[in-house]
Amino acid sequence: MRPPPLWPLWLLLGGLGAAAPPLDSFSQLAAPQRLELHLYNDEQTLSWEPSPPSNDTRPVVYQVEYKYFDGSWNKFNRVNCTDITVTKCDFTGGSRFKGFSGLYSVLLRVRAKQGERTSDWVTLTWFQRYCNVTVGPPKNISVTPGKGSLIIHFSPPFPVTRDATFEYRVHYWEKTGTQQVRGPFKENSVVLSNLKPFSVYCLQTEAQLTVRDKNICRPGLSLSNVTCHETTGDASNRLQVILIPMGTFLLLLVLTGTCFFLFLRYQSRVKYWFQAPPNIPEQIKEYLKDPDQPILDALDKDTSPKDDAWDSVSIVSSPGKEQNVLHIL
Repeated sequence: MRPPPLWPLWLLLGGLGAAAPPLDSFSQLAAPQRLELHLYNDEQTLSWEPSPPSNDTRPVVYQVEYKYFDGSWNKFNRVNCTDITVTKCDFTGGSRFKGFSGLYSVLLRVRAKQGERTSDWVTLTWFQRYCNVTVGPPKNISVTPGKGSLIIHFSPPFPVTRDATFEYRVHYWEKTGTQQVRGPFKENSVVLSNLKPFSVYCLQTEAQLTVRDKNICRPGLSLSNVTCHETTGDASNRLQVILIPMGTFLLLLVLTGTCFFLFLRYQSRVKYWFQAPPNIPEQIKEYLKDPDQPILDALDKDTSPKDDAWDSVSIVSSPGKEQNVLHIL
């Protein structure tokens, strides 16, 4: 006779009506949150928010893995992104690994670990460096003034493979003028010609990443810092720059002195030219309004009769003889 099968203990207990032991509510560690990828020029950094704290006092570490589009998950061996306590993984911080390049599709994931407890993996969406990078301004900019020109040298924001290239634009303006743009240029040396000699020009540069055969264009996020430089020129140009303002000033000074001299020389005639025109007397205006009125009556219309008046009486005396003279005029 075959012995009865050995049933699992938890099934026997269940058949007897005994409850199963409760699961530890803290056995599953909370996963990291808010993954964010930072791609700026050469910088490639993945950051996240830490897991919520628990009653466990042991330190929480994080593990980061990656895989390409048709590959499997891999750990980072050349950068420190395994069992780290910080909430950031810098892919360009290693001595042999300088981050992901080109148009490779990359997937990243992160999980937390505390002792034997682990969290679920949190996965970031696919990205391609050339498609998602933020392009900054060119680096190592130097400017050499020339005769009515500025020669600008710079280096690209970061190295690229043969699949991509940079194009550059230069924003420039005279210190008191309007801004102009030249470009795009593919060379790392640009000459701004046809500028005014011995004039100060300010400029900024920008870079734009273009991926060949992919119709991908990443414009520059920002311009370089503003720098101002003075163009040079021949000695004759400098002499012209100095003599033209001085000649204009001297001409204005001569004209002002001439006008002042003429005013003093012909002052009376000038006053005559600028005096007000003579006015017609009111009596003539009245007569012109009514020509039938006698001219004498029109002239005497507003004239009030004058009373006769006596001059004052003067008494002249001399020593030894008094004589009164009455002058009646």
